[in-house]
Amino acid sequence: MTSVVFMGTPSFSVPILRMIHEEGYDVLAVVTQPDRPVGRKKVLTPPPVKEEALRLGLPVIQPEKLRGSQELEQILSLNPDIVITAAFGQILPKTLLDAPRFGCINVHASLLPKYRGGAPIHQAIIDGEEKTGVTIMYMAEKLDAGDIISQAEIAIEDTDNTGTMFEKLSLVGRDLLKSTLPLIIEGKNERIPQDEEKVTFAHNISREQERIHWSNSARTVFNQVRGLTPWPTAYTTFQGENVKIWLVKEGDTLTKDAPGKVVKINKDSFEVACGDGKTIIVFELQPAGKKRMTAQDYLRGTGSKLVIGDQFE
Repeated sequence: MTSVVFMGTPSFSVPILRMIHEEGYDVLAVVTQPDRPVGRKKVLTPPPVKEEALRLGLPVIQPEKLRGSQELEQILSLNPDIVITAAFGQILPKTLLDAPRFGCINVHASLLPKYRGGAPIHQAIIDGEEKTGVTIMYMAEKLDAGDIISQAEIAIEDTDNTGTMFEKLSLVGRDLLKSTLPLIIEGKNERIPQDEEKVTFAHNISREQERIHWSNSARTVFNQVRGLTPWPTAYTTFQGENVKIWLVKEGDTLTKDAPGKVVKINKDSFEVACGDGKTIIVFELQPAGKKRMTAQDYLRGTGSKLVIGDQFE
């Protein structure tokens, strides 16, 4: 029986771990990030992979930093046949990369060499890509630079956001790994070097990337909002306060008003001018200090005095 150490952290990784367990691989340990404070009340919360590992009765290791740690020595002492990572969140040290006889492989949520880095799903949607996918690759010391073993492609629909694509790509990754693992173990897998001339990066989302610039085209704003939903969320400012924008679509209205200007108020939404003379229709938002709400509730709320001509910055 092939022995595995699995490394992952968010919900994206959970179906992949579950599949490995169900397929009968010997999961020696599950390595994930430490529990973190979550929400306004800072409740210490385990990562989704830890919850799944405990449900499956698997040992859990949670290093704050893997390199040079006692946890690394613990993992090495397990002597796994293969290490499988999926959105773990740390680069593996060379001592671990070199240890398993079948190597260390990663389930990465992009069609490498495009979108190396920590936010490939966000960035693909923000960039307006029509497709993305999953790559299973050998891990190297350089970020997401290892040889490609297998890939699977999936369309990005206009109705998708980062949340829906995380769910879809998690299942794509699960199924691709299920079919790829036996080939790796039998020594029959492909090993394709990445084309360095085609490399692009998707670094973790910065605060500046979250801010809406209404001078951009309506399509660009639309892609930005859904690429940042449900986390970390796009925002704008209104009357000096930040407002998160959760759900929008491109409008049919043409306008000569300045970008960011409210040009139309509907029963269930309002429209904001963009830099290309088109509009974005806002359906859900979250004013500072309040919960996420529909635009309809916002417009009829006693605290809202939104009128045509108001300016979002």
